[in-house]
Amino acid sequence: MNKQQLFENIKRKRSFLCVGLDTDIKKIPQHLLADEDPIFAFNKEIIDATADLCVAYKPNLAFYESLGVKGWIAFEKTVEYIKKNYPDQFIIADAKRGDIGNTSELYARSFFDHLNIDSVTVAPYMGEDSVKPFLVYEGHWVILLALTSNKGSHDFQFTEDKDGEKLFEKVLRISQTWATDNQMMYVVGATQGEMFTDIRRVAPDHFLLVPGVGAQGGSLQDVAKYGMNDSCGLLVNSSRQIIYAGKDEDFAQSARVEAKKVQVEMDELLSKRGL
Repeated sequence: MNKQQLFENIKRKRSFLCVGLDTDIKKIPQHLLADEDPIFAFNKEIIDATADLCVAYKPNLAFYESLGVKGWIAFEKTVEYIKKNYPDQFIIADAKRGDIGNTSELYARSFFDHLNIDSVTVAPYMGEDSVKPFLVYEGHWVILLALTSNKGSHDFQFTEDKDGEKLFEKVLRISQTWATDNQMMYVVGATQGEMFTDIRRVAPDHFLLVPGVGAQGGSLQDVAKYGMNDSCGLLVNSSRQIIYAGKDEDFAQSARVEAKKVQVEMDELLSKRGL
């Protein structure tokens, strides 16, 4: 999926919602535990209930890898289910990979060759040669960690050099020499608020994947005010607030209700921008 196709989906669905499939075996409804594959059973119902309200899904690999082989199988089945039944969805493997070149080549092969996923999150700390192997796959995206929503983001990401440039700004500036806004996005946490102004000053045209709205306290209004551009430029992720909205057998309907609330707000924000 290219940038224009993603933008067209956003306009058609009046939504820039990404549903995070952070599926925890300890939090899903108890009745699903009798299923042969409870993680996939949960994901399938969430996806069916929300697919018309969002433009992307983001399975977080930690929740699947924690279960060993069974978890990875559930992850693969989830990806294949989305691709087969909802091919207009943008799929993000939230894996936060990034290692020396030959290792990154194998990570890239796993997600882009084997699974044919649209995108993968990548950590930039090791520099260009750790990211480049992901960028040789035409039609696939790298989503680079830039400015995250966790408290510890201040430990390193706001460090300034002698010229006053912050580390996250340097990541944005230098990484744009590696790929265009047709192949690279950035992770920017919703809790950063007005910092989106600085992000847009350095990277005005790129899509931003924005976690931290909902349970983590980020403001969708602020994200849109400071971060939205003329092609929307935002994929706002919500995980726990949506997928764990209900705990009983009607959990998927409860998830739909929460996703609908977000979609309605996003529709209003897009309209205000004239999109």
